[in-house]
Amino acid sequence: MKEVIFEETGRAADVLKVREAPAPEPKAHEVQIEVKARNINPSDLMFIRGRYGIQPDLPSSAGFEAAGIVSKADAEGTFPVGTRVMFTAQGTNMGTWREFIVLPVKQVIPMPEGMSFEVACQAFVNPVTAVAMVNKSGLKAGEWLLITAGASAFGKFAIQVAKNKGIKVACTVRHDEQKKRLANLGADLVINTEKEELKNVIRENVGEGVSVVFDAVGGELGAEALSCIKKFGTMYVFGMLSMQNLPLNTGMMIFKEVKIEGFWLSSILQRISDGDRAELYKETQSFLMQDDAKAEVAEKFPLTEVKAAIEAYNKPGRNGKILLVS
Repeated sequence: MKEVIFEETGRAADVLKVREAPAPEPKAHEVQIEVKARNINPSDLMFIRGRYGIQPDLPSSAGFEAAGIVSKADAEGTFPVGTRVMFTAQGTNMGTWREFIVLPVKQVIPMPEGMSFEVACQAFVNPVTAVAMVNKSGLKAGEWLLITAGASAFGKFAIQVAKNKGIKVACTVRHDEQKKRLANLGADLVINTEKEELKNVIRENVGEGVSVVFDAVGGELGAEALSCIKKFGTMYVFGMLSMQNLPLNTGMMIFKEVKIEGFWLSSILQRISDGDRAELYKETQSFLMQDDAKAEVAEKFPLTEVKAAIEAYNKPGRNGKILLVS
């Protein structure tokens, strides 16, 4: 089989290689899966650079999220051969950017009837995070949420999840053409921070400020978003796309009593009960199967063209996910 690996950490375009390797064989509690579609996420690229919460054991394979077909069943037949499944490989020593993968049964979820591989391979990291964060925020209908990097895959899912609950959504972008796309998804206010002052636009349209911020950027934009929170509000930090730490306004945190919390889905999924985890997945799948839910795909590449896929991923103003397909 073919698999994508890296022998040293660094920029994906520089360190990734495609090699031939034997297909892994499952143990009694595992299934072998023929991988059909794989999603490229910021967490994948941070992992390859050695800047993620989980460190690679070099040489390492890559990719956290995918969907495929069971090619060898577990001993108890939990998932028979031919079952269409989606899964995450976080916490294992195998990445999803390969033709076959072996995973414990407990990490595999059957795909809902009618869901495509292109949607299923996006069904973990971003939509589950969006649902979990909106639920954790405790936001009620009519309250304001600000999302940085609104045109990201997470941002688009979070807009839709929030709007389904009646929450008002503001979000930031860097390209004017993204404004209409996000408005069509349900965003009430879209700010191009390359041309507009975020705090001024929020003040003019929201008044005292937003109740909650979801920040995936960090750096100066994260600091600007923090300044848009009203008294007793909360910022949830779950990414650092700028690769810069968040500078904090200590006085604002004191006098507004603003809270800043980190959010890492992998850690949360390990802490919650099996029942709560199943309920979270169920809510996410129900959202993804709605007629008006959108999981956009920009381009698809075969596994052997992973470097071309990375180049497409890095294009400014990209709309939709880059997938590696078989």
